[in-house]
Amino acid sequence: MFRRFHASDLGSLRPQRICLIKPSALGDVVQTLPLVPALKCCYPDARISWVINRELRDLVDGHPDLDEVIPFERRGGWKAWLQLLSILRQRQFDLVFDLQGLLRTGVMTLATRAPVRVGLQTAREGSSLTVNCVISNSGRDVPAHARNWRLAEVLNMHHMPREALIETSAADQNWATATLGRLPRPIFAVHPGARWETKRWPASKFAQLMARANQAWSGSMLILGSKAERPDAEQLEQQLVQHAGSAASNRIVNLTGASTLKQLTALLTKVDYAISNDSGPMHLAAGLGIPTLGLFTCTSSIRSGPAGNQHELVSTTVSCAAGYHKRCPHRGDGHMACLKELDVERVWLALQRLIAKNHPTLKAA
Repeated sequence: MFRRFHASDLGSLRPQRICLIKPSALGDVVQTLPLVPALKCCYPDARISWVINRELRDLVDGHPDLDEVIPFERRGGWKAWLQLLSILRQRQFDLVFDLQGLLRTGVMTLATRAPVRVGLQTAREGSSLTVNCVISNSGRDVPAHARNWRLAEVLNMHHMPREALIETSAADQNWATATLGRLPRPIFAVHPGARWETKRWPASKFAQLMARANQAWSGSMLILGSKAERPDAEQLEQQLVQHAGSAASNRIVNLTGASTLKQLTALLTKVDYAISNDSGPMHLAAGLGIPTLGLFTCTSSIRSGPAGNQHELVSTTVSCAAGYHKRCPHRGDGHMACLKELDVERVWLALQRLIAKNHPTLKAA
């Protein structure tokens, strides 16, 4: 049994080696990135490491305030798992932050044998038993972005800018510039996919929305997503051409599955607006300061939405809204009612508000 530690005393520590454990997911990592400069400012002499899923390490590689990235092989088997635990023990960390709060991250935290191990009130699967310090006011009723930032507040670093710094190379920037070419503005980055079926607003509705945007402002559209999301992206592209006409096809670029995370980051910094389901790309765009229209069907825009008044977040109003169901719990007429209830007209009005408050001089045709 290790002794308990009060969160109010964290700022007085002088650790030499700090470990930040936040393996996934993309959106969660983006919302955690602003903490890294705050940690470095509070502990300027400490060496900071981040444990992250290997497929997401592009997000943190090259960060000026990180000294080490420790990749986690989620499907690496027992050999990779034991190797990771060995590395965590060998590093002799003084201070560990488990911001994921799951069984596997609890085991990672325990493996470090650090004298101070910090967690959030959202910890589950027994991971709370592996920490000896819990950040107050960090429960599930607190928005995710504010929950992570509670650590900065406890360290008296709340004055720091809440920026998601992701380093991109000149090659990444050049690729983004070449990809955009001379596409007319405004450029809309659209992500019609999501891992959960209950998060995926229909591609047919995205097509109707973007056909209206094309009629109002012309401009161009980038379709984004992973390789697994290609069916939705292709459906969106085909239906948008049907709605907007073949002339619009030259202003539609489908990049689904065609970019690395750093290339995607470079690309998003050059677009005007992002429109997305509640997903990692939505959080990435918002974290980079791009005015974002987020669509929330089975999740809560309050609990899971990005911070910032420049965004517009639209939610369904069905009885099971914000239930966080990966699969629809209803059958018959109620099946996937959240996707049906959120109609194009309501999202269209939100898109108009997004543009009006970010670029009031951009008038619809």
